[in-house]
Amino acid sequence: MQKQMFFALDIGTRSVIGLVGEQTGTAIRLLASDRQEHHTRAMLDGQIHDVMEVASILDSVKKRLEQNCGPLKKVSVAAAGRALCTIRSTAQLETHGRLLTAEDEHALELAAIQAAQHQLATSNAVADPTLYYCVGYSVVTFSLDQSVLKSLIGQRGKIATIEIIATFLPRQVIDSLQSAIQTVGLEMATLTLEPIAAISVLIPPTMRHLNLTLVDVGAGTSDVAITREGSVIGFGMVPCAGDEITEAISQSYLLDFNVAEKLKRQLSGKTKKVSFVDVLGCTHKVSVQEILDAIAPTVGQLAQAIATQILELNTTAPQAVLLVGGGSLTPMLPEALAQALDVPAGRVAIRRPETIDGLVNIPAPLQTPDAVTPLGILKLSGSRTLNFVNVTLNDTPLHLFNLGNLTVADALLAAGIDIRSLHGRPGLGITISVNGQTKFIPGTRCTPGSILLNGQPASYDDAVAENDILRVTPGIDGTTPSPALSEVMDIPAPYTITLNDSQCLIEPVITVNGQPAAADTQLTDRASVICQLPVTLAEVLAATGHTGSSIEYIYQINGTERRYQVRPQPVIHRSGQELAARLSTKVKPGDAITLTPPAAPTASDILGIAPATERQIVINFNGKPCSIPTVQHTITLNGKPCTPNTPVPSGSVLELTSLERPAPIISDALLAARFNPRSLPPTAKVTLLLNDQPTEYTSPIKQGDSLKTIIE
Repeated sequence: MQKQMFFALDIGTRSVIGLVGEQTGTAIRLLASDRQEHHTRAMLDGQIHDVMEVASILDSVKKRLEQNCGPLKKVSVAAAGRALCTIRSTAQLETHGRLLTAEDEHALELAAIQAAQHQLATSNAVADPTLYYCVGYSVVTFSLDQSVLKSLIGQRGKIATIEIIATFLPRQVIDSLQSAIQTVGLEMATLTLEPIAAISVLIPPTMRHLNLTLVDVGAGTSDVAITREGSVIGFGMVPCAGDEITEAISQSYLLDFNVAEKLKRQLSGKTKKVSFVDVLGCTHKVSVQEILDAIAPTVGQLAQAIATQILELNTTAPQAVLLVGGGSLTPMLPEALAQALDVPAGRVAIRRPETIDGLVNIPAPLQTPDAVTPLGILKLSGSRTLNFVNVTLNDTPLHLFNLGNLTVADALLAAGIDIRSLHGRPGLGITISVNGQTKFIPGTRCTPGSILLNGQPASYDDAVAENDILRVTPGIDGTTPSPALSEVMDIPAPYTITLNDSQCLIEPVITVNGQPAAADTQLTDRASVICQLPVTLAEVLAATGHTGSSIEYIYQINGTERRYQVRPQPVIHRSGQELAARLSTKVKPGDAITLTPPAAPTASDILGIAPATERQIVINFNGKPCSIPTVQHTITLNGKPCTPNTPVPSGSVLELTSLERPAPIISDALLAARFNPRSLPPTAKVTLLLNDQPTEYTSPIKQGDSLKTIIE
């Protein structure tokens, strides 16, 4: 029986380490290893920037390993914690008192991961949750019926519970990693997080009751993991590491980055002086202490950044800090970190993987701090870490993290397809007002989409497996109605009348939002429709363009321009009868309407001279009523005297003079009665009696008085 082979790659910012091992009982025996540094800075801060350059290094490592171990098809990798997002989640399983198995424990872990995915999708932790992958998880606690246990296997109870820390990274980080792997003909078998791999090597579960911090100091990132009370309680990342020190050396001595990197590695040896050539071609021989003094501030800054991340995750200084990774060999870093955390210097130490539980045959070249993470990746490749299921969705290859019981819904989520779009949305209804009455018009129904799994109709809950083919057709949304006006109301029929001997068709007057409209006008939401058939004389005249408005006359009155309007006199002929009409009179079909032009206004109309009955007093003169005006008006039309009843054409000039006499006298009464004493014979004698008493021509007179004249 052929033994199972495992291939692990640690794709770091500075170098790539490849390991091959085979399963031997419960352990993995190392068969081969290879290491190669990047020729250029193809990776920065744990992120691949030049996929093809990284792929060429992977291909070289892979080919050298295949010479010893045969063809390699699948590989286990780990991602750096760049842009890391961690979420704590829980899951429960009702066990009904049965014996719990390893499968039950694994099912709980996967359920907790799915709960973390849901929590990420419904929170505001990241801008777009669909752009994040779950790259690893760590169990915090198992419990059975509220009792905390290290493992659930072999236990009995009613309700099993798990709490995990799930870690998520942006899809861009994983996609670039996967692209480089696929370029060299490899398939990603498992994926984990670098600090998870490192902690599996150096801090086994038996040590996790201690408050320990593991810091994997690489070239571009420093990954942090913390244990306490029996579990891993948090992960973090600092986007600076050994390259910061290299940059400091390069800046201080004007060195090529690769030269500065070689110089940095010589600082940890016993050499007291080092030689190098700067970018100007000058050769220098400098003491190691001088270089250490130059980089001391940068080392202190790196230590402070790592300490800040540790305190943020742990809230206090841990009991001890374990440093791994090539960057952990940076001179003065353990001492600077101990000072930043305010812990004894002996509590911060560089760890090397001399012996690892679950790995055998570790060669001396791999017993170095930078080999901890690749050894951890290899160790986890044989365990239940996250692997992939390859499916095709709408002709596009899709790599799904196998969280167990993968469904169609998981594939749609990974492809960034909104599940709601497959249902389609009903069209939005509109509300309109028709002659003051509100009407609601619903939108059209949506057309649901379809899902085919391997050519057969499928639902969201159907399971997907390796090499399945999905075909998803989005639903078609319903439409918002845009009805014609004639579809939402009955438009009254027009009728015919005769106006000034001409036939006129009286049609309904239609407006939408105050603007003229027709029967085929398309209506939108909140449209206000008014449709009225003209029925009154005023409405009929407006509909025919004969507004029935007044004719306007313009005058100059006492030097000021004035305007005067006169309305035409409408007459309706109906069934042989002539009817006087007002603007409010209702018109019937077949009516004949005549508009008679109005006569020119008189002076009294224009000047507003009150009728005689309003400005006069009445007395009894010789037994007969006699009206005496109290105001005397003098009117001229275009410079000539006229009476109040004289018609006045437009454009005329009027002058009005009024003399008010609030208390008329006897002479006014005689003038009003047209009594002229001069018409009497010269020998005639006139006697005036006011209320039967003798009076004079200048005596005042009032309403109701009696005036008599006696002629002798």
